[in-house]
Amino acid sequence: QVQLVESGGGLVQAGGSLRLSCAASGIIFSRNAMAWYRQAPGKQRELVASFTTGGSSNYADSVKDRFTISRDNAKNTIYLQMNSLKPEDTGVYYCNRLGFKADWGQGTQVTVSS
Repeated sequence: QVQLVESGGGLVQAGGSLRLSCAASGIIFSRNAMAWYRQAPGKQRELVASFTTGGSSNYADSVKDRFTISRDNAKNTIYLQMNSLKPEDTGVYYCNRLGFKADWGQGTQVTVSS
């Protein structure tokens, strides 16, 4: 079965950085576009960044120029480098195949203090 395990979250001050990781199993990783999503308290889950199999990356306007998504197909892992963090980046971060609505992992909590 599909397993997605996110890690790397934590508490950081505004302006700080974090690097999230997501290890995937049960899928042919290299054939899937992968993405990071986040869910802020009281809000719906939103797409933050995606990385296609062809090497293209896309970002939500709110994180553009601050976040960088990358993938390592050899390790079945995707990453999200988050710089210049803001309090509004606080939430639970999840990875998944782009466009999929099932098989969510437990997520990793990111809290940015002002």
